[in-house]
Amino acid sequence: MAKIIDGKLISKQIKDELKEKVAALRAEGKEISLAVIQVGNDGASSVYVGNKKKACEYIGIKSLAYELPEETTEAELLELIGNLNNRADVNGILVQLPLPGHIDEDKVIKAIDPLKDVDGFHPQSVGALSIGQKGFVSCTPAGIIELIKRSGIDISGKECVVVGRSNIVGKPMAMLLLRENGTVTVCHSRTADLKAVTKRADILVVAIGKPKFITGEYVKDGAVVIDVGIHRMGVSESGKAILCGDVDYDDVEPIASAITPVPGGVGPMTIAMLMNNCVESVELQK
Repeated sequence: MAKIIDGKLISKQIKDELKEKVAALRAEGKEISLAVIQVGNDGASSVYVGNKKKACEYIGIKSLAYELPEETTEAELLELIGNLNNRADVNGILVQLPLPGHIDEDKVIKAIDPLKDVDGFHPQSVGALSIGQKGFVSCTPAGIIELIKRSGIDISGKECVVVGRSNIVGKPMAMLLLRENGTVTVCHSRTADLKAVTKRADILVVAIGKPKFITGEYVKDGAVVIDVGIHRMGVSESGKAILCGDVDYDDVEPIASAITPVPGGVGPMTIAMLMNNCVESVELQK
């Protein structure tokens, strides 16, 4: 029977710790503020933005919301980012992705001041991570490291396999596991004999965007399995969304020693680590 890694509980612990830090900073006269920019009204994005606002309110971070219409031009968005870069009262800037097709996401990410890049997507943030310097770390991979550590699982010396090589999860995840002295393999769509590689993993992190792709056949007995995927599979009779991850939970749970559920595993940690980056921004910006 696998240990269920409770992302809701661990994210609450982190947010409570951050709440105390923010109160201490406020006592010193330092306010923290996060600017969140959303272009258009994508449903999933609106939910994420709402959750970020709630987390800011809980922790005591001031939230500045910029909800722009779908037809906002790239130039207008870049001008707003430039203004926020120059404001001393703004610690973090987050542009909610995806953006409408007429806006170049890469250009927008590069326009954010690296000292305010709380999403950790700027090339300078990624470069700092790769050579072990201070900087913001992408929130989902940072959250996964916290989930593993706070569950009492040691990464050092373990065989770690990451399935997926995206810039947002797969690549930074591999670098963070290396930083914790894991021995890391990154798999992707061209990996030959994927099952043989994943079956070596003591710690298996799955971020491939395919529902229930990883079954028990891919998992070594006693492995720690972290499921980054989230997919909507329909609606229950009560009208609640039925969600699943990239891992076939029912098939893998009896084999694993520890596993993250979907929902309630990795998801809550992403916002907790975004809040952590906002608090860390004060130190980085000194």
